[in-house]
Amino acid sequence: MSDSTTPYTPPRVWTWNKANGGRFANTNRPVAGATHEQALPRGRHPLQLYSLATPNGVKVTVMLEELLALGHAGAEYDAWLIRISDGDQFGSGFVEVNPNSKIPALLDCSGGEPIRVFESGSILLYLAEKFGAFLPTGAAARAECLSWLFWQMGSTPFLGGGFGHFYAYAPEKIEYAIDRFAMEVKRQMDVLNRRLAESPYVGGDEYTIADMAIWPWYGALSKGQLYEAGEFLQVQEYRHVTRWADAIAQRPAAKRGRMVNRIVGPLATQLHERHDASDFVERTQDKLQAPA
Repeated sequence: MSDSTTPYTPPRVWTWNKANGGRFANTNRPVAGATHEQALPRGRHPLQLYSLATPNGVKVTVMLEELLALGHAGAEYDAWLIRISDGDQFGSGFVEVNPNSKIPALLDCSGGEPIRVFESGSILLYLAEKFGAFLPTGAAARAECLSWLFWQMGSTPFLGGGFGHFYAYAPEKIEYAIDRFAMEVKRQMDVLNRRLAESPYVGGDEYTIADMAIWPWYGALSKGQLYEAGEFLQVQEYRHVTRWADAIAQRPAAKRGRMVNRIVGPLATQLHERHDASDFVERTQDKLQAPA
């Protein structure tokens, strides 16, 4: 690791120094592929989800719970916990479903040959088209929805891997990096706030997969729930984002979706695996850890 007081000059050829990995040194590496043999479990439902309740994981579990709330029985799913800090995402079975080794990953086993779907935005779009829900059918409304969906996919790396990493996780605080990404995140929040000043949801009048994609990231940020950075970023300025975030947070399906594969926070909000609707009542961690 370079001394922060000494200017860093990149070498002609970069080489991996695991000592510079910081908090994620044990799982991050510069090559792809599996590190160990580990088969994935399969449950009884049509959809098999392998995930963790990061914002990207929450997108998909909210979508699945919303589909079930609409009565789509084919959206029943098993949600298996992938502990990324333990390197589960590099197991051979997971890499077969997602060669990029990132959560979430979905297997659709409802047909003859299982279909793999990876990248959270792709999963949302796949499920919306499969069930004909939460994606407008009119050309203009569909385009608006998809534009905001892909806005999230393109913008959030600046929030997570950029601001979040340097503000909360980097081994040392680098003023330039934090300032650079804080500026961009505030610009993104302003983009979203201006949009939500003119419509109840990001795509327009309807709640869609665009909202499900954006809410776990920017909705959480607006409530001071990401990186403990609410005061630093003065998130209370974005009142239309806050209004929108509060409205989605009251949806029963969104509340359930946030619980699935969650391993942090109050035990009553943690449902490590989800295999039946009754699990939200019977198998949260407060129930499982209660004295016999």
